[in-house]
Amino acid sequence: MSQGELWIDFAHSDEADQWISVNDNVMGGVSSGALERGEDCAVFSGSTSLQYNGGFASVRRHLMPGELRACRALTVLVRGDGRQYQLRLRQQRGPSAIAWRQQFAGTPDWQALTLPLAGFEAVFRGRRVADAGVLDAAAVCDIGIMIADGQAGPFRLELRQILQHRA
Repeated sequence: MSQGELWIDFAHSDEADQWISVNDNVMGGVSSGALERGEDCAVFSGSTSLQYNGGFASVRRHLMPGELRACRALTVLVRGDGRQYQLRLRQQRGPSAIAWRQQFAGTPDWQALTLPLAGFEAVFRGRRVADAGVLDAAAVCDIGIMIADGQAGPFRLELRQILQHRA
């Protein structure tokens, strides 16, 4: 695999401002989550609640058309709390759009996790979609981070960078 190129730098002063929160309150839940600027990183934090059939918090950022063209993998530099997170990509926007996810655990030490695009699975509202086809990197229009691990309670994931590996 090629050397990764810095793509998203969470240490940049306005990067966290480009991410929007989408939590389970869109369906009646009471979980909370947001991305805020930290020291040399951004912090995705909040609390998940399983009340009212909820249990997820997420943030996402819109991308320019073709921003991931020729991308074969993403490397995320993260530090977390031991809970399970997802890196999510979308090829369309809107409530009926399929998401492509790859799960990872956030550990207390900084780690660089390389996630091949071929390893992302299609999901819709948390359930696998068997007939979604293949993820088209050139069509990706959103990137996001989600926590939906079936646990209630506070969470915290620090993000420093996301790198692209191109063909």
